[in-house]
Amino acid sequence: MQLPLPNPLSRARAVLGTLLTALLTLTTLLTAAPPSHADSTICEQFGSTTIQGRYVVQNNRWGTNATQCVTATDSGFRIAQADGSVPTNGGPKSYPSVFNGCHYTNCSPGTNLPARLSSISSAPTNISYNYVSGAVYDAAYDIWLDPIPRTDGVNRTEIMIWFNRVGPVQPVGSQTGTTSVAGRSWQVWAGNNGTNDVLTFVAPSAISSWNFDVMDFVRQTVSRGLAQDNWYLTSVQAGFEPWQNGAGLAVTSFSSTVNLGGGNPGNPGDPGGSTACKVAYGTNVWQGGFTADVTVTNTGPSPVNGWNLAFTLPSGQKTTSVWNANVSSSSGAVTASGQQYNGDIAPGGQVSFGFQGTYSGTFAKPAGFSLNGTACTTA
Repeated sequence: MQLPLPNPLSRARAVLGTLLTALLTLTTLLTAAPPSHADSTICEQFGSTTIQGRYVVQNNRWGTNATQCVTATDSGFRIAQADGSVPTNGGPKSYPSVFNGCHYTNCSPGTNLPARLSSISSAPTNISYNYVSGAVYDAAYDIWLDPIPRTDGVNRTEIMIWFNRVGPVQPVGSQTGTTSVAGRSWQVWAGNNGTNDVLTFVAPSAISSWNFDVMDFVRQTVSRGLAQDNWYLTSVQAGFEPWQNGAGLAVTSFSSTVNLGGGNPGNPGDPGGSTACKVAYGTNVWQGGFTADVTVTNTGPSPVNGWNLAFTLPSGQKTTSVWNANVSSSSGAVTASGQQYNGDIAPGGQVSFGFQGTYSGTFAKPAGFSLNGTACTTA
């Protein structure tokens, strides 16, 4: 029996169908949402990493030798392991947290902190916590203040907001009364831990999530004489102080913005107004090393009270010494801020600082500069 010959048109249709199926599969793969970044787990005592390109997650285990690990997520962190316990009548074993600002020379990328309190118009923030049973801890939001724009060491005053406490633990000092801040009622505790003053606001019942303005608590602290308007906000931090266990505790979301430019723009004596600036960046370069002399000019009509100059050192560059300024880090994203004697810039005035550093590869200057969040021209 003679078999029928294949139909050329049918064969073409089959081949075309196979090609279309492959093309659709490839399109689906190319347009699918990219996988999220893998979570990063940190077990080093003071290990840290960055999230969202703007906040730092830190393990910050200082009160115990037992293992503690935190896992940084896209939006916060969780305590992955929390071995051991410490007596509840003393300090906690750690403060795993996420922060905006500077903590012991570790500054979050692009932060405009430290910033003078009088220059801050608002500091909106959001925090969400996940709580667990079988642990003794507090969930604390920390606000750090200092008379100078400190980026290292301990600040003068610590404001703590206890969103929750579980177990027989209490804040530093003693309860001094109650108050209302940002539309909520709080127990107020005041004391000193031997290195800094501590003012703690304790929620009567657990708060899981809240949007608020950090400056509401700062103003309350100033009114109690524990800070002054010419002091600096150096960092805001959200995390946990565990005494026993703690695995599973998590900050599920965190955001922090510090808006500069408070005061009356029409009064040149007030902080704020329109900020305008010019930066001159002079260098002396030799093989593997360089010095940089930086001059910042206030070209706006209002004084800059508490200056922070942000810039990014090109890859391979690292500062080794700095003069006439405080700097947030030695490489990458850097924020330079004034010291007590040169923290303000009058209209038409200048401040200068410098640093020495090393480099590898080809030397280059920073691509740009911003003063208190406003881009500057370069001379």
